[in-house]
Amino acid sequence: MITFNNVSKIYPNGVKGLSNINLTIQDGEFISIIGLSGAGKSTLLRSINRLERITEGDIIINDTSITNAKKKELRMLRRQIGWISQNFNLVKRSTVQKNVLSGRLGYYSTFKSTFGLFTKEDYSQTEEALRMVGLSDKLHARSDELSGGQQQRVSIARALVQRAPIILADEPVASLDPVTTQNVMQDLKKINLKMNKTVIVNLHSVPLAKEFSTRIIALKYGEIIFDGPPEELTPTRLDTIYGSSQDRGSL
Repeated sequence: MITFNNVSKIYPNGVKGLSNINLTIQDGEFISIIGLSGAGKSTLLRSINRLERITEGDIIINDTSITNAKKKELRMLRRQIGWISQNFNLVKRSTVQKNVLSGRLGYYSTFKSTFGLFTKEDYSQTEEALRMVGLSDKLHARSDELSGGQQQRVSIARALVQRAPIILADEPVASLDPVTTQNVMQDLKKINLKMNKTVIVNLHSVPLAKEFSTRIIALKYGEIIFDGPPEELTPTRLDTIYGSSQDRGSL
């Protein structure tokens, strides 16, 4: 469970990224965060694994404050949180296998991490994770030989090998074509349903949020202005989030 208690984020230039966020996310939810650019979506997501340091309040993951965690405790907490970004964050010249195995680095000492001393179980889990995302035949391919959609699925496999119960995805389909977008979102949904992982995704697409989420959170100026099931996200509420339907375009 993830809990936000009176969380605010103010940037050095005075801009408010988040304003007094109070939020509880239960295990196994599939949550989409929506809103205009600059609404605070990425700030909210990145604060969960402390890629963004909040200014006020506290974020608690399974009864432990990540806000106040020291170095060792933070490392342990981050093991529980997989991260998927729109830029894939792969070592392009390395093989798919090596990129997926990097999800295990948080479990090893610096020495073992440096020399890539992984176990047979790690290699087996890598093959299984790639099977789950439909990339079994790409195990030894170089990552820069893959399409954008395939690279994103490698990053999903890396999060699976990490064995993280929480998956954060920051605009994971922003640079993908419509067909590949559906495939990646279906992969995330499958992980959510079959493995009971908590999935939290930032999306620009309202139709995708409605299709895949069990819960949608909308931000505006760093504040939560909607939090509920997809069926309650009415045109009137969308007008509040994005402006008039003419302004929203195809959102």
